[in-house]
Amino acid sequence: MCDETGLERPRFAALWRALGGDGGSCFDTLARAYGSGERHYHTDEHIRECLAWLDRVQHLAARPAELEAAIWFHDAVYDTASKDNEARSAGLWRDAATAAGIEPAVIERVAELIVGTAHTRQSATADARLLADIDLGILGAAPARYRRYEQAIRREYESVPEPAFRRGRAAVLAAFLERTAIYQTPYFYERLERQARENLAEAIGALTS
Repeated sequence: MCDETGLERPRFAALWRALGGDGGSCFDTLARAYGSGERHYHTDEHIRECLAWLDRVQHLAARPAELEAAIWFHDAVYDTASKDNEARSAGLWRDAATAAGIEPAVIERVAELIVGTAHTRQSATADARLLADIDLGILGAAPARYRRYEQAIRREYESVPEPAFRRGRAAVLAAFLERTAIYQTPYFYERLERQARENLAEAIGALTS
């Protein structure tokens, strides 16, 4: 059974139980956040795509339930004017998980995974690297899907004047392109690295033309 946003309530409930939560599920809070009309990419579709990747690679995860929790919460807070969305999303997770009686060690490991989706530093653990690659899976999507992603990002930043958006967005994409490898795990590198570089180069060209 899916929520009106397309997120699966039974899946979330099963995860919450697997994590040791004995109540206090915040599924509705997450559904409202990802269903916000101000969002165009960081929506339930992004979470569903991330979960689909997880279903393919969970055999590679040390703690798959914790990795899934991080996926559900990593963009729970998304404000285009803020630079601490990941930290605030981790805070939402901590509050909900603590209220549900989830073990503190689990809470902190998931919080660290969520904070890591800021993509500002090399991931410290295997699960963090896997989550980073899942979150960046969109960069290696088929060209039509990737172009739709770029359009959605522009809509999320519609308040930013076009010249400023073009400069800023090109810089963000160039930073990924300048990495020795965009993807940190062999699984994603082998499958998505080449397409991601082609997508990024095309997008940068469009932004700077």
